[in-house]
Amino acid sequence: MTLSNKIKEIAQEYNPKNVRIGILGSHSALEIASGAKQEGFETVVVCQKGRDKTYTRYYGNLFDHVLMLDKFADITRSANVKKLQELCTVFVPNRSFSVYAGYDAIEKEFAVPLMGNRALLRTEERNTPRNQLYLLQKAKIATPKTFKSPREIDRLSIVKVPEKTRAIERAFFYASSPEEYEKTAEKRIRQGIITREALQQAVIEEYVVGAKFNANLFWSPLTGEIDLLGFDRRIQTDLDGVLDLPAQEQLELNIPTQNIEIGHMGATMRESQIEKVFEAAEKFVETCKKEYPPGMIGLFALQGAITKDLEFYVFDVSPRVPGCPCVEPTSPYMKYKYGVEVGPGKRVAMEIKRAIKADRLADVVT
Repeated sequence: MTLSNKIKEIAQEYNPKNVRIGILGSHSALEIASGAKQEGFETVVVCQKGRDKTYTRYYGNLFDHVLMLDKFADITRSANVKKLQELCTVFVPNRSFSVYAGYDAIEKEFAVPLMGNRALLRTEERNTPRNQLYLLQKAKIATPKTFKSPREIDRLSIVKVPEKTRAIERAFFYASSPEEYEKTAEKRIRQGIITREALQQAVIEEYVVGAKFNANLFWSPLTGEIDLLGFDRRIQTDLDGVLDLPAQEQLELNIPTQNIEIGHMGATMRESQIEKVFEAAEKFVETCKKEYPPGMIGLFALQGAITKDLEFYVFDVSPRVPGCPCVEPTSPYMKYKYGVEVGPGKRVAMEIKRAIKADRLADVVT
């Protein structure tokens, strides 16, 4: 039996009254658990020893069951998978889950129903076939021009390369020519920020000059509708710290800025432009259905920018919970539709509740 068929069978065997919502204790666990509790679900959090106090002490009220592991990667071990199954867990994948568990283990070993399409998680990586860029281009969504080689750089570009010490983080730098690329790259290597090996796998793309917007979205296979949960913008270190200084001090400081995400701010978009975001989301969803059946399920995000010509360019996709808790209290868009504030966690729980009521839980998990 394939894992896909096994997941469907497990979901159908769950006692509807005992279904719980689970999450890895990192990235977006608080917002998912809060939303689950709002909808009356018990919750399960998978923690790593030494990194658990946020979930077991400070916000322990949000979690009914704690699975404590020596390391996050142990989540795919058969004994832990069995514990999650026994708790009738529907697991919500976040970025930390993808990184620590690993795509192979998620796709082949983690026999727990996921709220989302587990095959799409891998598309977040730029060095995998049929990745997010492939999907965006198939969907005919505007994306920045990409360069296969530094020699092709002919405009302001952003270079995305993994950090030397924290591969999960990307050490961005900018270049307008092949010469500037080489000069900046060598400097970053000497400073120990990146490695020459990692640079070979770097993504080089045109820097889109525009207002940044991360669109947080939800696709429902039950209703066939897309929800816009809201927009956020990123707070990054140490970029934000440098930008807080006057221009003269920035020049005198002369340090390489790094775009390490540390927080989020809520944002709204001019109403006349929102339709463009929905259209891009609809095209992306339809493409995912064809390329990765059954397609996008649940939460995802299109990260991009609106240019002065009012065109929406997308330069990154999150094929899972984006992880921006500011959306629920700052965004008006879900209140327009549902009459109440609805964040990512609540929207997930609403979908699971609807699926259970309609005896279609197997249709919202993979």
